[in-house]
Amino acid sequence: MDGAIGTQLRHLLEQLDGDVAQLYRELDLADYRPRFSPIVRTLVAQGPLSVRALADAVGVTHSAASQTVAQLTKSGFATQRPSPTDARQRVVHLTPRTEALLPLIEAEWKATTTAMAALDDELPVPLESYLAELQAALTRKPMHARISHHFSGPTASGSLVQDQPQGVPKP
Repeated sequence: MDGAIGTQLRHLLEQLDGDVAQLYRELDLADYRPRFSPIVRTLVAQGPLSVRALADAVGVTHSAASQTVAQLTKSGFATQRPSPTDARQRVVHLTPRTEALLPLIEAEWKATTTAMAALDDELPVPLESYLAELQAALTRKPMHARISHHFSGPTASGSLVQDQPQGVPKP
């Protein structure tokens, strides 16, 4: 596939999520989304949590967790109640509907994990390992710093940006 790495990554994610979503439809879980699984799995493992705690546990931003929780709530898979210790916080709970569907959802999780392991066997490097290495490399040196190091074109203000040492802000 030709194209920028961002396009390729989005396409790959669309393929993976699209195929999982197709399975959900076949299982009569049409309103369940692949993005729900990390939140649901965390709530199954840890019990009710605040959106902030879910974000931290899943490894996403508070905004991303909040959006997913809103979709889970709208779809009837979760509810939000005031925290008993801090009225400013909302605690996310799985609904009885979700709890009743957990055997089906867990069977899908197991099948997806097994299918991913089989896919990894076809690859020169397991995808999860490769993505972890990629994330670690970008944590060591973010993409912005990598691009800035090589950028020598004009800026919107018309000045020319020259290679600068890492960590030095551009004028």
